[in-house]
Amino acid sequence: MQLATAAARLRRDRAPRRTESPSRPAPTTTGHVFEVEGVTVRYGDFTAVRDVSLQIPRNEITALIGPSGCGKSTMLRTLNRMNDLVDGARVEGGVRYNGEDIYAPDVDPVEVRRRIGMVFQKPNPFPKSIYDNVAFGPSLNGAKDLDDVVERSLTQAALWDEVKDKLDASALALSGGQQQRLCIARALATDPDVVLMDEPCSALDPIATMKIEDLMRDMVERYSIVIVTHNMQQAARVSDRTGFFTVDTDDEHGMRTGELVEFDLTDTIFTDAADPRTEAYVSGRFG
Repeated sequence: MQLATAAARLRRDRAPRRTESPSRPAPTTTGHVFEVEGVTVRYGDFTAVRDVSLQIPRNEITALIGPSGCGKSTMLRTLNRMNDLVDGARVEGGVRYNGEDIYAPDVDPVEVRRRIGMVFQKPNPFPKSIYDNVAFGPSLNGAKDLDDVVERSLTQAALWDEVKDKLDASALALSGGQQQRLCIARALATDPDVVLMDEPCSALDPIATMKIEDLMRDMVERYSIVIVTHNMQQAARVSDRTGFFTVDTDDEHGMRTGELVEFDLTDTIFTDAADPRTEAYVSGRFG
């Protein structure tokens, strides 16, 4: 099975995103980029997250929220096989990307991660120039016209105008917010279909956070985005749909396992949640 075939199909099928308005009308679903069915993730004998099923629409922003230790980041890493890099990790159940099982034996996890990019909680630029940070992935993939790739990616990450005259400077000299946008540009440079973001604003100040949120809203016209955040206001501001995770505690064995409580339109989660645990969390009564 070739993920490139699914990626090409996604590019053909992409639909325009709804027009943003203050009333945030319900988005129109045009298909699912991910279908997660009964996923359980274990690290050795520890069950990190249990029996998660949800469908993530394409060209929308999906937020995963919940208290610490509820499996949000574990679930995010499951979507592009980053858990493969953790010793003892096992994924049970199904994760389908555009209808293709990304855990099938003949699927190359490197290709999965190229199509499904990742931005981490803390900006992690390489100790290289700004240019080399963005060009690194495409050059490994044999891309031509690296100058064009670098300019396009930095432009999409809303960073080009700030760095175009200092591309040879060290990426480590950038501010924290600029470094995070550089990491987003680096993820976009490999031409993914999906961008996963694990608390991308937690280490940033409010102004840098606002720029990243504005960037996400611009990016979703072209990409499907899944974000993990502890910031309830951020989830309410930027996401179309939200999944709430909680922790099931086994007091006898001292084990904490994450589980998905509810997944729905963001407006519904925050104003008319079906589960009282969701309502209690988003209203600040626990968590």
